[in-house]
Amino acid sequence: MSAATASRRGSAARAERFGRAVRLWVTAGPGLAWIVAFLVLPSAILLGIGFFTSGSYGGPELPLTLQPLREVAGYSILGWSSGNITVLARSLIQAMSAGVLTVLFAYPVVFFIVTRPPAARPLLLLFIVLPSWTNQVVRTYAWMELLGPESALSHLVQSLGLLQPHLGLFPGVLAMQIGLTYNYLPYMVVPLYAAAEKLDWALVEAGRDLYASGPRLFWNTVFPQTLPGLLSGIILVVIPAFGDYVVPTLLGGGKSMMIGSLIASQFLETPNWPYGAALTIFMLVFTCAGLLAFRVLSKRLGGAEESMM
Repeated sequence: MSAATASRRGSAARAERFGRAVRLWVTAGPGLAWIVAFLVLPSAILLGIGFFTSGSYGGPELPLTLQPLREVAGYSILGWSSGNITVLARSLIQAMSAGVLTVLFAYPVVFFIVTRPPAARPLLLLFIVLPSWTNQVVRTYAWMELLGPESALSHLVQSLGLLQPHLGLFPGVLAMQIGLTYNYLPYMVVPLYAAAEKLDWALVEAGRDLYASGPRLFWNTVFPQTLPGLLSGIILVVIPAFGDYVVPTLLGGGKSMMIGSLIASQFLETPNWPYGAALTIFMLVFTCAGLLAFRVLSKRLGGAEESMM
């Protein structure tokens, strides 16, 4: 091979690499710039505010300090308080409860859809996803009407003697739990359906041939095959529910403060931006720890590649 031929081939290879790089930046560049401008930079600014001193009107001021992080841990000029731990525990319990309830509702729904004719499955799945296309605030206000003192549900509970007259299921912890479960149910159904659609029914039939039935059949043949979708659904439900603001604020009626509402109050009601930013840092750390725990769990249980988001 002559030097001229090698030079031409090298130039062609460099031109091809340059062309691929240009096409990559043209196609992915705008999206990347959007993410950096409207997600990465605002998040970085917010996290940085968590290390400033709270000014006279609650805004961030110099000097830099760790006092907002100490307040998150419960330490203030009045001593230590367990209030933040209580809010954290309540948020975690509500989020995990929403995860458990969505799983209990999602499995029957998913297997009802999977056992229908193939042509009907997309339409049935659309019916599950369709409500989530409506704004979450609108859907939450609808539940406020459905659970209010004059609603049919409240009258039914009152007639059973489980609720005092002229009181409704809203506001309260039950209403908040219903709202969280309803809002995040599609996020459990979709990944679980994706896993159930690939179900090997021959294993289920083999389990029946071995005289397994009911819960034992489900646990040994169905559950392992749907585990990747289940883990993905738990991530999509529990993590957002943990920091939800709209549902606890509207349906909880201020009776059950969750971490999302606590953060919002530091920016809107009783301004203390550094403290609110420090709470955000804490929530992000907790969220990342939860994702890491799910990843480790999924690797140990199998199907890690399919279950990771």
